Amino acid sequence: MKNKIILSCLCLFSAFTINAQNWLTDIGVAEKIAIKENKKIVMVFQGSDWCAPCIKLDKYIWSTEEFKSYSNDNFVMVKVDFPRRKKNKLDKKQEEYNGNLAEKYNPQGIFPMVVVIDSNKKVLGRTGYKKMTPSEYIKLLSSF
Repeated sequence: MKNKIILSCLCLFSAFTINAQNWLTDIGVAEKIAIKENKKIVMVFQGSDWCAPCIKLDKYIWSTEEFKSYSNDNFVMVKVDFPRRKKNKLDKKQEEYNGNLAEKYNPQGIFPMVVVIDSNKKVLGRTGYKKMTPSEYIKLLSSF
């Protein structure tokens, strides 16, 4: 009985971890992973609690099982968020860090801005929200 409970818990835990989107907030960590795993970095500049296209991108692309599965194997995902609501406020250090990344990779302040870079920080391509299926969006990001 004890073994069945442990096995059930492990299966349940595995189901959650396999389908989880692994978002990083530090480009340095992302670079190390990208080099080690030979992946592109997808950096997403967003306003998670105020930007309608950002929220749509999250709902229709990032949160889908198809995108999560593909991205876990092919991308290192970095979220550069600029929330406005008090309850979602980032700490000062993260706000400053995100601001510095925006100055370098999104100086026009476009939201959402999706920037695909290689492990050497070379920009391969940029896009935003597009009304596409997850597989179409995956093809777009992979084409950079």
